[in-house]
Amino acid sequence: MVEEDQYCIDIITQISAVKSALENVSLALLEDHIEHCVAGAAAEEGEVATEKLEEAMRAIKKMVKN
Repeated sequence: MVEEDQYCIDIITQISAVKSALENVSLALLEDHIEHCVAGAAAEEGEVATEKLEEAMRAIKKMVKN
């Protein structure tokens, strides 16, 4: 769009739409990860469960900062 000299507001609108779509994909992946990997590790308890929970929290924090 930039190379085609499109209107700036249209480009910004498209960027916003792409960001929103990527955020939705990230949330879906995170939800799936928590439902399967984290929940499975938590059921077993121990060090693996702690690591998976910490990993999920780091991912959530990264998403919230952006």
